Order: sequence, then structure tokens, then C-alpha cells
Amino acid sequence: MFRTKTVEQSIRDTEEPEHALKKSLSAWDLTVFGVGVIIGTGIFVLTGKVAKENAGPATALAFVAAGIVCALAALCYAEFASTVPVAGSAYTFAYASIGELPAWIIGWDLVLEFALGTAVVAVGWSGYVRSLMDNVDWHLPASLQGPDAAGGTFDILAFLLVLVLTAILVVGMKLSARITAIVVAIKVTVVMIVIIAGLFFIVGDNYKPFIPPAVTPEGGGSNWDSPMVQLIFGYEPTNFGVMGIFTAASVVFFAFIGFDVVATAAEETKLPQRDMPRGILGSLFICTVLYVAVALVVTGMQHYTELSVSAPLADAFKAVGHPFYAGVISFGAAVGLTTVCLILLLGQTRVFFAMSRDGLLPRFFSVTHPRFKTPYRPTILLGVVIAIVSGFTSINELATLVNIGTLFAFVMVAAGVIVLRRTRPDLHRAFRTPWVPALPVISIAASLWLMLNLPGETWFRFAVWMVIGVVVYFAYGRKHSRLGKAGQDATY
Repeated sequence: MFRTKTVEQSIRDTEEPEHALKKSLSAWDLTVFGVGVIIGTGIFVLTGKVAKENAGPATALAFVAAGIVCALAALCYAEFASTVPVAGSAYTFAYASIGELPAWIIGWDLVLEFALGTAVVAVGWSGYVRSLMDNVDWHLPASLQGPDAAGGTFDILAFLLVLVLTAILVVGMKLSARITAIVVAIKVTVVMIVIIAGLFFIVGDNYKPFIPPAVTPEGGGSNWDSPMVQLIFGYEPTNFGVMGIFTAASVVFFAFIGFDVVATAAEETKLPQRDMPRGILGSLFICTVLYVAVALVVTGMQHYTELSVSAPLADAFKAVGHPFYAGVISFGAAVGLTTVCLILLLGQTRVFFAMSRDGLLPRFFSVTHPRFKTPYRPTILLGVVIAIVSGFTSINELATLVNIGTLFAFVMVAAGVIVLRRTRPDLHRAFRTPWVPALPVISIAASLWLMLNLPGETWFRFAVWMVIGVVVYFAYGRKHSRLGKAGQDATY
């Protein structure tokens, strides 16, 4: 269960002709992918929610805190991605350092997280597009607007979006990168317009107090009422104050989810040892700067107590008499969610492909397309399944998804860096995580702290899915593992 797959064997597997992915990505492509998946609904929605409920103008500091937690994990991801440039991200890294069962558990969880995450984003994208269509008096039949709409049964827009993105991913990564670059350019331009335009409407008094005094909400209501936190630490739920900043950080953390998806494309990168660290760290830095700027602008335009929770940026511009920018923001959100959906789907198929190539899932899914050199079988299968889920499922049901699995992956990757440094000190590491083991230990502690702040039902869902995964592993994966068939110390 804890047999490890050597780095050398992982790299040799990428050289098998029918199981090899085409190398076509540069550092710029990876950075664009990272920015494309990170900037989504978080920058358009979460800012108002946490400012009004948790941190006030200090929401900017919450974004900084969350960015630091992600940066700690990113440094660990960068070392692994440059040392083991193989598809699969945290799954592959855990297989090379900690063992097969932990690797399976991570891969199993990431497949679910990326799949449901893609469905959530697709349904959200559909809502923004319908809103834009309503502005020009175009209306879809009620039955095709999805379960969230009155009388709706099937969300045709979400369904078609996932199918189109699936086709793009089948045709090739370079095409995906080009389309992503165009969309990301539009999205970042919209964000910059909002930031620059918003600067002219900032009122200094809106920043007072910058860190609102702590209050105890009636009946709880903050992340500090997490049963895990209360059970272990006995904290009284509070909003605002210094602790409110960390509460906000545990919420806005999810606006950063996605930089780790960049690592799933390591095998398709021309010079992974050089470009993977640049892509991961570069995209994270760019998005952190944009998030902090947006938080400062929106809380400066409108007092945090008056911010809208559902559409803070758009409503802030309406409040200062400039509704035109609200339309610009809606357009930017719709465009931005397209790349989020694309790259989440990409990440999921690469993890699935890597698990299949190792025999833990049927090997049928690890054959690449003879012309495009993409994992077309899992891409088509998962794309169709997610498209159907997107079409028939209410966003209120999907929105309960939280990324506890991603935080768990952060923990495993950081632990893996420590283990691999001890077990394989001879490996060439183009990028080395600084201050090992101190920095990975801090990364583990920070990720666990955010996990503790997640609701109890999230932990329950996580536990149930993990139990199912362990059953599948022992029923199929362990018996069909290529490493297991060859013997623990043998090559295959």
C-alpha cells in the first residue's frame, strides 16, 4: 500500500509512444493557465461577502494571508513539478514520495473536486450569460434555463459549454493555450478597467475603521463556529477584529484555488524544470496583486457595511452612478468563467489519465490520440458526464462543494517534499523549496488550520468519498497496479 514509484520510472512512462503526451507549453502558457483558472467568481463575489461579514476594509489583508498560505504550498509544488515533470500533479508527487495508497486517495479526491468544480463553474457561467442576454432582450425558453430558473429543467448553456471545451481539449493543448490566452487577456483587461476606474471614486472615510472591532455574531455565523475549531480550540465565534482577518482568509482562500492545476500540465511542458516554477509562482503572484487591488478599491468606493454580497463590484459602481461598469463586470465574469471551466476540466482529465497509466484505473483511458497526442478517452468520458451533471443540477446543490481535498493535497505535497529530500537526496532538482523542512512544515500547519475552519458537513462528505475511494482501491486498483504486478522494487 505504501510502495513508491521511482521518479525515473515515472519519467520513463511518459516516453511510451501510445501513452505519451505532446510537449507544447511554455512558461508563458503555464502562467496564463494559472491566471485563467484562479481569477473567477472569487474576485467578483467573495470580496463583498467577507468585507461585509468578516473583515471590513482589512479584506485586502485577508487576501494577502490567503496568498501566503498558497505561496507556501506553491513552493513545494514547484520543486515537485520541476523534479517529476509528469502528469497528475499531487497524485504523481505522492506516488513518488509517500506511497501508492496515499497517492490514490489524493487522485480520487482531485477527480471529484475538479469534476464538481467544473460543473459549478459551468452553471455559474450560464447564469451570467443569461443575464447578458436579458440586457439585449434575448430570452431562452424557461425549460432550457436550468433547475435554478423558475420552470427550468435543463441548463442548455452549461451543457453546451462543457461539450465545446471538451472538444477543444481533445484537439490539443496548444489550441487550449491560445484560446485561454485570448480569454485571459480580456478578463485581466476588464479587471484592470475596474481597478483604474474605481480609483476615481474612492472616499477615504470608507476605510475607517480599517480593521473593524471584533463582535460576536448572534447565533454564530462565522467560520470560527466550525465544529472542528470549537472542539479542538474552544474558540468563541467572532467576526471582524484581527481574528476576523483570518476568518476571511479561510473564505477567500478558495478564490486562489487553481494554481495547483498548473502542475497537472508538467508533462506537456517543453522545459518543465525551468518553466513549471515560473508558471506556478508567476500566476499566483499576479492574481494576489489583482485581488488585493480589487479589495482596496471596492471597500474604498463603498463602506463595507453597505456592500452587496452577491455582486459587490457591479453594485458599487451603480452606487456611485456608473451602471455602465456593472455591464462590463458581468461581461468579464462570463468570459473569465470560461477559462476556469476549461482548466479545471483539463486538470481533472490529466489526473485521471495518470492514474489510468499506472493501472489504478483501467488502462483503456491512458491511450493518447494518434494525431493530437491528448488523453482523448478520459476527456470525452468525463466531459460528457460533467456536461450532463451541469445541465440537470441546481447550482444550490453543487455550491456546497468546498475544496477540502485541495488543502489535503497541499498537506501531502509538502510532506512529500520532506520525504523525498531524505529518501532521494541524489535527484537533480532544478528548483529547490527553500528552508526545508521548516517551510513545508509551516505549509502543512497553515493548510490544516484552514481545513479546521471548514463546516462539519464538509468533513463528512470528505470522509464518505474517501471511504468509497479506499474500497475501489482494494477492489480494483491494488490488484491492477502496474507497480504491484512488477514487484515492489522491480521496474516495469
